[in-house]
Amino acid sequence: MHIEVLVEDSSGARLIETLLPQLIGGNGNPHTWRVHPYRGIGHLPAGLSPKADPAKRVLLDQLPRLLRGYGKTPGIDAVVVIADSDRRDCKVFLGELQATLRECDPAPNTLFRLAIEEIEAWYLGDRSALLGAYPKAKVQLLKRYQQDSVCGTWELLAEAIYPGGSQAVRAAGWPRPGNIKHEWAEKIGLRMKVEHNESLSFCKLRDGLRRLVA
Repeated sequence: MHIEVLVEDSSGARLIETLLPQLIGGNGNPHTWRVHPYRGIGHLPAGLSPKADPAKRVLLDQLPRLLRGYGKTPGIDAVVVIADSDRRDCKVFLGELQATLRECDPAPNTLFRLAIEEIEAWYLGDRSALLGAYPKAKVQLLKRYQQDSVCGTWELLAEAIYPGGSQAVRAAGWPRPGNIKHEWAEKIGLRMKVEHNESLSFCKLRDGLRRLVA
């Protein structure tokens, strides 16, 4: 099976690339896959119009066009779309994504998965990996985190592991915040064990991918 994976940003894409061998096997062993990072999540276009500028690599803006294209492309067996829920109502958001898919004829075999509230929740779901990467993390702060809660997830992670916390990340200015998130994907992602993650939204991704390729 060949799978196209769409992720809203490059640090999230790096995490997914790191974890896919654990989830479904190495690229080509037996399945093949490509991960496509976008430059933010954006918004589904009004009326699900596919006319967004292809040069603007914003995930939801491009999604109707992308799904229509994948549905007509031989050799693509499935599409996986991974996005942060942020502060959206998850049921409503998933309904909107499914409505976009229904507009496609033919529609590609598509799996939508959301990180609740942000993909950093998946790092927080594997405490051993997080503390292995950052042994000086503020453990008491991590203990107060309620898994997959809407609480400013990346900021909480930054408060726990980055000197000066989220305020220092913001103060550093672009591209430092993006670089820090890439560092998290590298350092924590390489230590993560997909069978032992406490994030329900991560487990839904894991189990959904495995059903997809079964």
